[in-house]
Amino acid sequence: MPEITTPRDLFLHELGDILYVEQKLTEEVLPKLIQEVQDPDFRKGLERHLDQTRGHITNLEQIFDSMGEQSETEKCLGFEGLKAEHDEMTSEVSESLIDIVDAGAAARTEHYEIAAYNGLIEMARALGESEAVGLLEENLKEEREALREVESVAKKLRDETKSTATS
Repeated sequence: MPEITTPRDLFLHELGDILYVEQKLTEEVLPKLIQEVQDPDFRKGLERHLDQTRGHITNLEQIFDSMGEQSETEKCLGFEGLKAEHDEMTSEVSESLIDIVDAGAAARTEHYEIAAYNGLIEMARALGESEAVGLLEENLKEEREALREVESVAKKLRDETKSTATS
């Protein structure tokens, strides 16, 4: 992308950033987590979120289109850091702890996405991009729901681990 000199340029850059995240989640991360996790409820939640994430990509591409722009991803270093941290951690823990590690990684990623969508919504409002605001709010709502689900799963997994450790 060329130099960022206007609020619109910044918005498009940030939009490309979250598009990168959603594409990586769809193509690599969520399928990997779905294969890794043992807990059936966690797996179902990840599968559901994978379907939602495909819709997030469609919404983001629609925003680019509505603004007369080609959808273009921007490598997201923050997300790459979260991904690298997860990969390192899963290589260091026993298999019995993978679900807990994956739940933590999923929660961190959801927080990251929620922050990104909140910022994009504010930028879209400032730019008068009402269609973008609506689509971004749809994505944000689903990210918040996914975070609630993963936090619930994480609590269940921690409680199960705690009861196993004390038995």
